[in-house]
Amino acid sequence: MSEKTDKTEQQRLSVFKTYKLYVGGKFPRSESGRVYEVTDTKGNWLANAPQSSRKDARDAVVAARKAFGGWSGATAYNRGQVLYRVAEMLEGRKDQFVREVAEAEGLSKAKAAAVVDAAIDRWVWYAGWTDKIAQVVGGANPVAGPYFNLSSPEPTGVVAVLAPQDSSFLGLVSVIAPVIATGNTAVVIASEKSPLPALSLGEVLATSDVPGGVVNILSGRTAEIAPSLAAHQDVNAIDLAGADAELAKDLEIAAADNLKRVLRPQPVDHTATPGIDRMTAFLETKTVWHPTGALGAAGSSY
Repeated sequence: MSEKTDKTEQQRLSVFKTYKLYVGGKFPRSESGRVYEVTDTKGNWLANAPQSSRKDARDAVVAARKAFGGWSGATAYNRGQVLYRVAEMLEGRKDQFVREVAEAEGLSKAKAAAVVDAAIDRWVWYAGWTDKIAQVVGGANPVAGPYFNLSSPEPTGVVAVLAPQDSSFLGLVSVIAPVIATGNTAVVIASEKSPLPALSLGEVLATSDVPGGVVNILSGRTAEIAPSLAAHQDVNAIDLAGADAELAKDLEIAAADNLKRVLRPQPVDHTATPGIDRMTAFLETKTVWHPTGALGAAGSSY
């Protein structure tokens, strides 16, 4: 009996993981049918990743726009709960992400584990900011007249995000979390050379409480996909974190056509405390004037 069991185990074939895009809460293959090989730092094959097309990018924008109303209309407290749930799900799948980050970035298991821990902590950090950012960047303004003058932040809309090329997971989280924490929706182009952690993140988002379409993840050639997003009339902003200098210049020119907000690429230490700059980069300020009323016969106002 044991000999038969041993023989069965020897004949068993490995089940390779099929990586897919994450668009509108679903996992489509690229409409072009293309894939490209992803290798580790030593050139060993890891998987075939979908090579997204411009059509995939347009589909992702449609999904992001459809999700924007519900996500931006949710309470800040609720968005914080949802982001915290993502951190919970990442914690439960930590071993998978440690392996993928180690392979993608050529790190030891211990160093990869530290990176994954930092990424999970960053989700929690941004989850805590969702209902506090308004108090930091909004408030009551003093005016000369019988008026209340109140400023409050509102999300910009659909944000295209070019994930960092050299930080496959911590950098990825550092550019996605602040965008959605403030009520925006995102179309993300994963690191071209190391897209697997990003595609696995899509599986986490799908099994958490993040509504479909809030985050859409594409993999493929950044220089092929990004121009269509930069020129897209229904994309309101773009984060160029993963673009080189030449590509960033071209994308910024294309983005000017509909006055997109543009966050230029800059050297970033992803291990440092991120601050609030990436949240405020994709917020608009709404200012409301309201007349004060008179109280009582004395004419005092409130």
